Amino acid sequence: MINNFFFTIINILINLIDVLTVILPMLLSVAFMTIIERKQLAAHQRRVGPTVVGYFGIAQPFADALKLILKETVIPSQSNKVLFYLAPVATLVFSLLGWAIIPFGQGLTLFDFSLGIFYTLALSSLGVYGILFAGWSANSKYAFLGSLRSTAAMISYELILSSAILIIILLAGSFNYTTIIEVQQSIWFIIPLLPIFIFYFISILAETSRTPFDLQEAESELVAGFFTEHSSVPFVFFFLAEYSSIVLFSCISSILFLGGYNFPEIIMNGSIINLQSIILGFKTCIFCFLFVIFRATLPRLRYDQLISLCWINLLPIAVAFIILVPSILVAFDIAPY
Repeated sequence: MINNFFFTIINILINLIDVLTVILPMLLSVAFMTIIERKQLAAHQRRVGPTVVGYFGIAQPFADALKLILKETVIPSQSNKVLFYLAPVATLVFSLLGWAIIPFGQGLTLFDFSLGIFYTLALSSLGVYGILFAGWSANSKYAFLGSLRSTAAMISYELILSSAILIIILLAGSFNYTTIIEVQQSIWFIIPLLPIFIFYFISILAETSRTPFDLQEAESELVAGFFTEHSSVPFVFFFLAEYSSIVLFSCISSILFLGGYNFPEIIMNGSIINLQSIILGFKTCIFCFLFVIFRATLPRLRYDQLISLCWINLLPIAVAFIILVPSILVAFDIAPY
């Protein structure tokens, strides 16, 4: 009985180490994503960007984090304090849980879930509850309007995102991310499915609340939107959740359209250095830079324009491709099922 207890403790510690080996590098990547964004935006706007803290300003994210943690947490007197604290925690937790099923290499995943895409879609749908809780609990007009806008946006982009991913599922014949990566060994899906990738990328811009669809935190209209009343550590949680979602969906996009950790004809996959994870990281960085480029170049849409774009323009195209792609697969007898 004592041996079983020790084995249980050891298994818990091993699982905890596995989780930390994913979470800690991800949090570091979020920190460096912020400095990359600020440097890239500065280059677009003919500015210098952060240069003082650390070499070439590389330590600026850690100085910002320390500053925010040391700030006083101000709670509105009329707010619902339970929901006020629950909102940032829920948003961050749902954002971090998405990394549990990401394959970083062949056999390198915390949980190789056979229904991985369903898991991702479920978490992305649950993530909006943190925004709703924040807007509802803060007893602020701007926060409440931000949460309402988030709901209106979710009704629009979720259908487009699900339609694009459904086409990937039809082509790969699986809900598992590892299987989708293996199917793309001969050709990446972005080549035959380029139009689908375009409206997929539009939908993940809305999913991650990035320009031109950052409607729920439009600072020119709503001060800071749903987290107007949040400061100090709760604001840090919202900040980490947003950038974690950006890196996560960049990684998922590289898996769905660029073959994930696969690279054609690479001859060093069996080396000591895990080149597969490096390849996945490089492809993820491509999408991270795309997120910043879109923020630097596009103006913000009104939320009614987002609804019109998704329902009137993109949805008919998505439905057409949902019919076209399986029809081609069946007609040429190349369906994977």
